[in-house]
Amino acid sequence: MAFVISRASPIGELVLNHPVSASVLLEHGFHCIGCGLAAYETLEEGAAAHGFDDAAIDALVQEIKDAAKHEEEILLQAAEKSGKAEKNNVAAIAASAKMPVAKDEKMKKGGSAPF
Repeated sequence: MAFVISRASPIGELVLNHPVSASVLLEHGFHCIGCGLAAYETLEEGAAAHGFDDAAIDALVQEIKDAAKHEEEILLQAAEKSGKAEKNNVAAIAASAKMPVAKDEKMKKGGSAPF
């Protein structure tokens, strides 16, 4: 079953399943991604602890979903180019690659990931 990104997503599982989410979280001041609470705390709980209101939490969830979708599109393109893409295994390729997605111009031009 595919991992679903939501307010109830544990932060640790979110980052494990969608590494690009670490970039988004860091951009929003979540510098505790690797702390012990991240394994158990949900995205909603973490955001509330950082002072996010309901609207800001919803916006954060949507930003992470958008970044994850972009990440999956890049992985699908890479799989298709390598000739390994089949409709039934693209999700497995995407899940196993764990590739960060360039969110800013520096990274798109070959800079390092911010995490």
